[in-house]
Amino acid sequence: MEIERKFLVTEPPRLEGEPSAAIEQGYLSLGADGEVRLRRRDAELRLTVKRGRGLVRQEREVELSTEQFEALWPLTDGRRLRKRRHLIPHGELTVELDFYEGELAGLVVAEVEFADPEAAASFEPPGWFGEELTGEAAYSNQRLAVEGRPR
Repeated sequence: MEIERKFLVTEPPRLEGEPSAAIEQGYLSLGADGEVRLRRRDAELRLTVKRGRGLVRQEREVELSTEQFEALWPLTDGRRLRKRRHLIPHGELTVELDFYEGELAGLVVAEVEFADPEAAASFEPPGWFGEELTGEAAYSNQRLAVEGRPR
């Protein structure tokens, strides 16, 4: 289960020494109630299935070999995105700060995952977070990969 809130960031904090990773992801299947995604995060290769929308979703991940990933990757053509993810400690939580690249350059989004819906509801975003995007379909990664940046 994934419990996550998402925010637009217009003025990110200074990032000094925070770990980051290059992420490339493409979508094998998109539907009204979920997605099947491939992700390369540095050398880590995964297939992820997500079901549901909004704050709480079901999620399963499977590690892939290079051969498996490379066999499936061409099927994501036209449904891909690239970003750099920075991990920023925030109390007991971690903010995943994504700087999108390519056609989505300039878009910066923060995501925070929670242990339960109550923790998500009581979360006080830091001042540098902007508009909340949780549940905004236009800012889902799958829509960004297919349709580009929302107007």
